[in-house]
Amino acid sequence: MSKNIVKNRYGFICFGEINTPVDRLNMKHDEGLAQIQELGFECVDAGLVIDDPPYETADAAIARLKEASDLCAIVVCVAGWIPTHAVIRVCDHFRHLPMLLWGLCGWKDNGRLITTAEQAGTTAMRRVFEEMGYKFKYITDQTDRERDVAGIADFLTAAATAKTLRSSRVGSFGYRDMILYNTQYEAVSLRRDIGVEVEHMELLQLYQRAQEVTQAEIDERRAYIMENWTIHGEYDPAILERACRYAAALSALADERKFDALTLNDVDGMKRLLNYPPALTFMLVSALDGIQVIPENDVLGNVTQLMLSYLSGGQISPYVEFYEFMNDYVLAGVPDFIPPAVSQAVELEQKAFGLLDKSLLNVSKLRLGRLTLGRLFADSGSYAFHLVTGEAKAPPAWGEYGWDDPIPQLPSTALHLDVPVKEFTDNVMSQHISFVYGDYANRVIDLAYLIDLPVLAHIG
Repeated sequence: MSKNIVKNRYGFICFGEINTPVDRLNMKHDEGLAQIQELGFECVDAGLVIDDPPYETADAAIARLKEASDLCAIVVCVAGWIPTHAVIRVCDHFRHLPMLLWGLCGWKDNGRLITTAEQAGTTAMRRVFEEMGYKFKYITDQTDRERDVAGIADFLTAAATAKTLRSSRVGSFGYRDMILYNTQYEAVSLRRDIGVEVEHMELLQLYQRAQEVTQAEIDERRAYIMENWTIHGEYDPAILERACRYAAALSALADERKFDALTLNDVDGMKRLLNYPPALTFMLVSALDGIQVIPENDVLGNVTQLMLSYLSGGQISPYVEFYEFMNDYVLAGVPDFIPPAVSQAVELEQKAFGLLDKSLLNVSKLRLGRLTLGRLFADSGSYAFHLVTGEAKAPPAWGEYGWDDPIPQLPSTALHLDVPVKEFTDNVMSQHISFVYGDYANRVIDLAYLIDLPVLAHIG
């Protein structure tokens, strides 16, 4: 979750008509509220609103919800028919918030369907909500199927994500690694359209902070590595010392500046100027601080990671690069590191690449399973999102030319997409793509709708 404290609660209002027996409406109110709470969402209960002529119940609900300053969405729970004016009386005070328009359903009594005309109420509202310009999702219960609890959870999680993004911060150390184009961002449009703030910091600041790191901080991180990770073969202990020093420095700066994600100038910065590949430092920061990390000043990659993380309940979101395209899968992997959270077991081996100094290379196996992948990309002055789903399967034996012999097998996967490979490659937006485990495509789509973010979807 975000380092920047964002409390997300949901306003809950139940609506029913004045002529419907109030005991039944109260039962439906309790049922709806209990369902939202069972899904793990904290609610501010505004009670039951009916179409009483003086609007007493409506105005009481408005007052109750206005006392809460941390609402991220409103649940409009319809328990029966109600004239729309009473609903709009309340909802228009919260037009700036996403709304779940949710119609409950009838019940069976001795084999007979009994109803309070819930969908008469919702169908009278749905088009009005559109005309009023509300951002909402429309879900109806049915007596002949299970409740769409996944759809409810998807939308409410997306609403919380939209709010949390507007308080999130990315730290970028150095600038425009390798003079890349599709890792770049424009600060005003990113803040306006997505909400994330990016703070640029010089690599010199990281270097200076690293000189202040204590031996105790280094020893603490070294002990963590030795206890939790496996190092194959002989290695230079100075590599661990350096990795732990920079990890402690990054951790301190991220804590001070409240960074939820960070990136740095990797190839043209740390490697070229300090002759230090920072992969092990990235791994430590991810494992010990829970921060999303990506190399090469890839700010758009960081923002993608935050979006996917918030939507998936706080997962660490790794990145991978594309190495080869096959008929039925994509070979995706990384030349440096994967976060420990997505490793089957963390394994390290001392290796050198080209002219770079030796480092402890991550040779871990990536966890397999169902993936939701994505990439935020620049789109004519604003942004759009490439959404992909697929299955991470075991990769073939392969290696990247240039590493010390024997060439190591890098963390990787044979990515079997839910669409033909050619369809994906014809629309690929970057050499980097981020992912989380599980199927969160609907949450991405709900979030994109809430923040007016176009989506290019290649999903099952």
